[in-house]
Amino acid sequence: MIKVWTNGCFDVIHRGHIELLKYCKSVGHHVTVGLDSDEKVSKDKGPDRPFNKIEDRVFVIQSLKYVDEVVVFSSRDELERTIESRKPDFLVVGSDWKGKEVVGQDYARKVLFFNRIDGYSTTKILDSK
Repeated sequence: MIKVWTNGCFDVIHRGHIELLKYCKSVGHHVTVGLDSDEKVSKDKGPDRPFNKIEDRVFVIQSLKYVDEVVVFSSRDELERTIESRKPDFLVVGSDWKGKEVVGQDYARKVLFFNRIDGYSTTKILDSK
């Protein structure tokens, strides 16, 4: 069984998120999505985020056919330990991470970069309201 890991906020689900998860499923059998806790999202993105609380984000992500498992994490260290414990074959991240340190990269067989879908961004969606 080929295990795939990806993670993020997944705050306001849009096509870019779905395309990422679809890609994850296309390269493996078991897709695990790590979700940033509400506290981590607020710390990283500001006090007005997340727009959707963790219970709702977990429910939506778990409901998608491309996802087999959802794990919530609250810190970089917890994220790294969780990836280490799961030892995914592939760690999938956005192509904007090329050339940067990817948390958990030492515990995956390979890091795969997903080209983000132009025009899709939770921040852009929320800023347009």
